[in-house]
Amino acid sequence: MARALKAVPGRGAGTAGSGQKGVVKWGGLVYNLPVNMSRGEVITLDDTKMRIIAAAIKAVRQYGLEGVRIQNVSELAGISSGAIYRHFEGKDQLLVECFTYVDKQAAAIFEHLRFNPLRMLTDPMGAVKALWLPYFRFWTSHPDETVFYHRFRDSTFFPKYDKSRDVTYFKTFMGMVQAFKKAFPSLDRVNQDLLWLHVLTSTVMYAKYVVEETLPNDQETEDTVFQLLTTGLSGYLKPDQPQKSGRK
Repeated sequence: MARALKAVPGRGAGTAGSGQKGVVKWGGLVYNLPVNMSRGEVITLDDTKMRIIAAAIKAVRQYGLEGVRIQNVSELAGISSGAIYRHFEGKDQLLVECFTYVDKQAAAIFEHLRFNPLRMLTDPMGAVKALWLPYFRFWTSHPDETVFYHRFRDSTFFPKYDKSRDVTYFKTFMGMVQAFKKAFPSLDRVNQDLLWLHVLTSTVMYAKYVVEETLPNDQETEDTVFQLLTTGLSGYLKPDQPQKSGRK
């Protein structure tokens, strides 16, 4: 059975038009879900499965990826272990579905952004920051999801999962990447795995420091993290210069 839940605006939302934070209190758990608050979007959840996923994400933050048990999840979700096994084969499948769920929520941020390709030519770093900042704020406003994502990426689960990972839900983001590559061909000459590992994964790492209160959650942190992440990138955000033909 699906239930429609009205989201309530939360602190730390992104810029106008971005995926923002909606706080839903339900079943003893608090769901921090990205929504478009300007349109009063209603989130529809499958009751039991969503409770299990939310509880598992929270349980991983409390007990660790290796240490968490189905019993921990059932206690947080307020349902029996048997109910969990009716939806998931076991812990491994549950963790993979949790990661996919969080990954899709992060990807949805880019669906709501107003992307202006012309800005890349006049203000390339400003164009990058307009895409990066809502993404960073998604993670800093979703502590459980941030810690879970970071731990899953660093675990033995991820390499096995990544081989069959379907990331078509990142197509909007990849379209933006292609626009940058077209404007700045030198980007295409960079090792793509290193490039996006540096930008995207490092963003989650810094967000984890924020949610764990190692770093303050303020504009100075946002500006400093962005500068650190893009210092190396800025050298590639320059149009190729036409080669001058020498006179014979």
